[in-house]
Amino acid sequence: MTGTRGAVTFEGVRKEFGSFTAIPELDLAIAPGELVTLLGPSGCGKTTTLRMLAGLETPTAGRILIGGQDVTRLPADRRDVSMVFQSYALFPHMSVAQNVAYGLESGGMARREARGAAEKGLDLVGLSGMGGRLPSELSGGQQQRVAVARALVLEPQVLLLDEPLSNLDARLRRRVRTEIRELQQRLGFTAVYVTHDQEEALAVSDRIVVMKDGRIAQQGTPRELYDSPASEFIADFIGEANVLPCEVESVSGGTATVAVGGLRQPVPAREAAPGPARLAVRANAITLTPGAGAFAGRIASAAYLGDHVEYEVETDLGRLFVLDAEAVEPLATGASVALGFRARGLALIA
Repeated sequence: MTGTRGAVTFEGVRKEFGSFTAIPELDLAIAPGELVTLLGPSGCGKTTTLRMLAGLETPTAGRILIGGQDVTRLPADRRDVSMVFQSYALFPHMSVAQNVAYGLESGGMARREARGAAEKGLDLVGLSGMGGRLPSELSGGQQQRVAVARALVLEPQVLLLDEPLSNLDARLRRRVRTEIRELQQRLGFTAVYVTHDQEEALAVSDRIVVMKDGRIAQQGTPRELYDSPASEFIADFIGEANVLPCEVESVSGGTATVAVGGLRQPVPAREAAPGPARLAVRANAITLTPGAGAFAGRIASAAYLGDHVEYEVETDLGRLFVLDAEAVEPLATGASVALGFRARGLALIA
């Protein structure tokens, strides 16, 4: 993909609904061919942002550019974007091929040409030969792929996906999100993906934009956000971290030595200075050893989930959530344990 085709820019975008300000001010740039996920809890502004990009909502202030063109006041049908809805929005009385061709035919393309393009679109998403079926004859995952094919045949600059997997069961979600990601990488189109599911965002994204109260709380690659959360909100929202008070004792060569729970632990300094701080600790970064230790705890609850055990552990620093993927047998409720830390999964936060 060359030039600015597929590039998206929000410049000082503000959105108000009466006296309520949903988006105070948004500045965001998306590169051509990039898959960016807008992630956050309900009411954070991610869907409003997507709807403004789609032309379904008009900004109160600021500009939106697609491919270098100002589209802020353009209607949805003139924006060169396609949207995949969580409800699929397929016509039940039309065949799969008719559903995929519908947008092309509505835009004036001859029926034969549109049907040919529809078959190519179905082939792209792995549904070759299924054009004659009705949507009701397909699985949920196949229906979602039809919705993606219908959007792609329009050859939009940007593909918008609004909670596209929310109606699928867990196993199917994993498969379809992989298919969407592989398709996006193979074809190189720009995509803006909205979800509240942090695992989904980590799996599909080039970049994740975490939103809170209509603002960008942090953005970066999945690994950057997981390994280096900028705040307690990010640490808890992406990866469900425990946040513990600690003391930065010294900083040297980019590494800080922190004292926490009776233990001393080296962690990336992240511009920290000696003094009180907070340490985000991933659930799988905590080790448990039966018996006493410098950082002592007691098993409050244990849940065996097949490939791992989840614990709630009472400590002097509060109740901690611990995930152990190596346990053969769960530790007994009430057992005394010594807590330790693994090298990865610890981050000082502001």
